[in-house]
Amino acid sequence: MKINCDMGESFGLWQLGCDEQVMPYLDMANIACGMHASDPVVMKRTVQLAKQHGVTIGAHPGYPDLQGFGRRQMTMSNEELAAFFIYQLGALQAICQSESATLGYVKPHGALYNAMMKDDGVFQALLSGLKQYNPDLPLVVMAVPDHARYQDLAATYGIQLWFEAFVDRAYDDDGRLTPRTAAGSSHTSLEKIEQQAVQLIEERSVTTLTGNKVAIHADTLCIHGDGPLSLPTAQLLHTRLHGL
Repeated sequence: MKINCDMGESFGLWQLGCDEQVMPYLDMANIACGMHASDPVVMKRTVQLAKQHGVTIGAHPGYPDLQGFGRRQMTMSNEELAAFFIYQLGALQAICQSESATLGYVKPHGALYNAMMKDDGVFQALLSGLKQYNPDLPLVVMAVPDHARYQDLAATYGIQLWFEAFVDRAYDDDGRLTPRTAAGSSHTSLEKIEQQAVQLIEERSVTTLTGNKVAIHADTLCIHGDGPLSLPTAQLLHTRLHGL
């Protein structure tokens, strides 16, 4: 099981996260592509940092929504959505090429990620865009109880899926993330984060906000890089998974 984190989400003089401190503890870095956050300089520096620490680089494309940090739903046609998706992948790929680095996977951000998991039309638009751009890049999606359905859809486009679970977010009884607007949607204590992480690693399940257990089979665990506990969370996951 790998550790991934949303990275490179600063913009100009505005700083977010502690990428330099967190990066050494990661296996995968989801690097923002300039639409929901980041800029070319931040992207380049984050790619350099990932390469320095041997961390796999992933593109983290989102809706074109800098003001809302990509966490607001947008209505776009499938053609428009696929084009914006490809545009962002190409931007990060160019940065990687300039640094002799390799783009290893794709993970949508925020509202786009949630829309992908709720709307098959959005999911298929992203699969289509990825097939056109590079079908060899795996797509990271949420580990949900009905994961086989997403695998079947992705297989029709020749796309491999990697499933992820979240250690710092609360789940509902459907095995999906609770909306950020709901009370208790994000875990605010390291103890709670560690408890959920251990359960995901050892039991392959999560306990929902209502106290039910839901099976979650994940390939990777996600940390939100903009969270105040991103560094200690990365450190404890690294210790749990890699023993160092």
